[in-house]
Amino acid sequence: MTAAQAILDRFVRAVDAEGLGAYGAHVLIGDSTAEHRWRSDDRENVYSVSKGVSALAIGIAIDEGLVTLDEPIRSYLPELEFGAGAEEVTLRHLLTMTSGIDFAWFGDEPVRWDDLAQEMLRRPSRGRVFQCSDASTYVAMRVLGARVGDVRDWLLPRLFDPLGIHNPQWHRCPLGWIVGGSGLELRTSELARIGRLLRDRGAWDGRQLVSAEWIDAMHGTWVDVGQPPYARYGIAVWEGPGDAWRLDGRYGQYVIVHERRDAVLTITAHEESRDHRLAELAVEALDGSIP
Repeated sequence: MTAAQAILDRFVRAVDAEGLGAYGAHVLIGDSTAEHRWRSDDRENVYSVSKGVSALAIGIAIDEGLVTLDEPIRSYLPELEFGAGAEEVTLRHLLTMTSGIDFAWFGDEPVRWDDLAQEMLRRPSRGRVFQCSDASTYVAMRVLGARVGDVRDWLLPRLFDPLGIHNPQWHRCPLGWIVGGSGLELRTSELARIGRLLRDRGAWDGRQLVSAEWIDAMHGTWVDVGQPPYARYGIAVWEGPGDAWRLDGRYGQYVIVHERRDAVLTITAHEESRDHRLAELAVEALDGSIP
């Protein structure tokens, strides 16, 4: 039995024992892989895991000299009006949810305004106050869109095509921009390729799709925001469980990177009440604490 299969078997037994609503799981450890399906491998909304892919887009754009992390975004969106203090908000603030703009909107809600970005940015900033919101990532993707046009299309040759992710769909606002913070639809097997890219610090089949330094930065500095499992946030990623860090989406969408084990465990699911238990069991399986 391979190392990946042994980890996967531990995880599957634990998920089944607790009756959790997983769809699929994929394990990568070293070069060893294994996958288990509870249902067919269909494309599903990966919810806030989409934020991690948006962060990869920003990293690629930084590598290409199209944007910078700490320049105020007003220079990219001069046609919009900014509230007091909002004119100093940067891409770093948007990606770390520290814009200080009180505007909690999520991708499963209707867009009730003519321009979602304008509605957020017209409000004042309270300084570096954390508030998780899909609107922050949406505005970050509007910034990138001001440089590249349609972000999903721009990402096709830079990220999706190299990973073998054919024509992925991404939910859009009424103006046609990708939601960014949610709404990307991927199979478990496709999401696992994002996981491998994160573990391998931006490298894929001998090609550097995004700089290793950017991947390191995503989990290199944390914002203290609350209690576990949502205690510390980086650039579109959460710390934990344990030594791991993760992309984390509603109902149990996870990419869990465990650097010490050279491993990634990817999960898609629809678990409404105990979704974080899936992440805990994943790390327990990787650590070998599940028999």
